[in-house]
Amino acid sequence: MRPGGQPNMQQLMKQAQKMQQQVAQAQAELAEAELTGTAGGGLVTVTVTGLGEFKAVKIDPKAVDADDVETLEDLVLAAIHNAAEAQRELAEQKMGPATGGLSLPGF
Repeated sequence: MRPGGQPNMQQLMKQAQKMQQQVAQAQAELAEAELTGTAGGGLVTVTVTGLGEFKAVKIDPKAVDADDVETLEDLVLAAIHNAAEAQRELAEQKMGPATGGLSLPGF
């Protein structure tokens, strides 16, 4: 800070620009990352990007039972939750340093 308690605006702008660049880099890394969530010992696998976009669902034919659709639904939901948790953890890991611990909406 300058004498009189006023922050140096030029320094603040440089810090903001650096933070913006770090956030952009982290977002690019997240967009490229693919994470998987599984359930039922691998019977159901869900793939999601680091930004939270779901890309694929794979279901092993052994998980398909016409008389027990409810179990398959539970497995799909569990795999989605597993993938979403992996995505949240990665986003936290990548965005935390870029934002200096600030919480940004959507990340």
